[in-house]
Amino acid sequence: MKRSNESAFQLAFVYVGTVVGAGFATGKEIVEFFVRFGWIGLVGIMISGAIFTGLGAKMMLISKRIEAESYQDLNRFLFGTVASKYINIVMFFILLGVTSVMLSGAGAIFEEQLGISKEYGIFLTIILSLVVLYKGSKGLFGVNVLVVPMLVSFSLIVFLDSFVFSSSESHVLAMQLGKAEWMLSAVSYGAFNLALSQAVLVPVANEMTSEAVIKRGAVLGGVMLTLILLACFLSLSSLEMLETFDIPMAQVVYQVANSIHLIYLLVIFGEVFTSVIGNLYGLERQVRAYIQMKSINTISLILICCYIISKIGYGTLISTVYPIFGYVSIFFIFFLCLRKVPE
Repeated sequence: MKRSNESAFQLAFVYVGTVVGAGFATGKEIVEFFVRFGWIGLVGIMISGAIFTGLGAKMMLISKRIEAESYQDLNRFLFGTVASKYINIVMFFILLGVTSVMLSGAGAIFEEQLGISKEYGIFLTIILSLVVLYKGSKGLFGVNVLVVPMLVSFSLIVFLDSFVFSSSESHVLAMQLGKAEWMLSAVSYGAFNLALSQAVLVPVANEMTSEAVIKRGAVLGGVMLTLILLACFLSLSSLEMLETFDIPMAQVVYQVANSIHLIYLLVIFGEVFTSVIGNLYGLERQVRAYIQMKSINTISLILICCYIISKIGYGTLISTVYPIFGYVSIFFIFFLCLRKVPE
């Protein structure tokens, strides 16, 4: 990372790749946290975007200034030595649960969209994760720099085809509008994803040489996440009975741009994969802080646990596990707001 502009874009791509996981890329998260509330969900997206941009930059700046090597160091700064021990345990299980959702999401792509057993998707993700993480952080950067620009491009294409140039009727209006909890849902979504991304962004920010690069990378990443969320929301508004699909974004693509359906599935799978390796990167660092094992053995053990949990089913995990984790993560951003960036 020689030039600052390159570094800022690389950091932004890692940021986006970490947040955009199985639920985000497939559209399932966007339906659960935003679309089901109707058009007020667009305001919710702007709230989440502000959290990604502002608090994301603050989190990385703190990590840089305290020289945090892992999210455990950041939590120690935010919550204190005693409380952080319990917070780190909670974070471990959240990361484990979310990584399980990612694996299940990879299986759902194969099963719902390709008619292939979900086990093939899960095992392919496991094998690729082991190969990439064998190279450490270089593999993490390389995959995100490749996949994230493709996601941004295809999200824009699908948005134009399904919402701007399409004559199909919007179905968001027919849904329940203005529920009282829409704002809590928006805040919990931003909090949840920011809390999860610390597993990757904390050590990455510490490796950066310039705080200016960190700020630019955080803003670029936050803006890209907001734009992708908005584009996906509007694209999903053209789909009837969208809550019945595990992969609603792929269904939108199938209806409005069938020629790129398979390519978009590959992009979705790539985004699921980037989140899997990001979470594994953070989990592996935490486990090795307590148990001395080879890195590849630690990752293999974590993947076995995630595979067992993934058997519950993708749709069930998204609709039950994510909202709970979102509310827990609100405590994280509350303390992040309270703490000042150290001199």
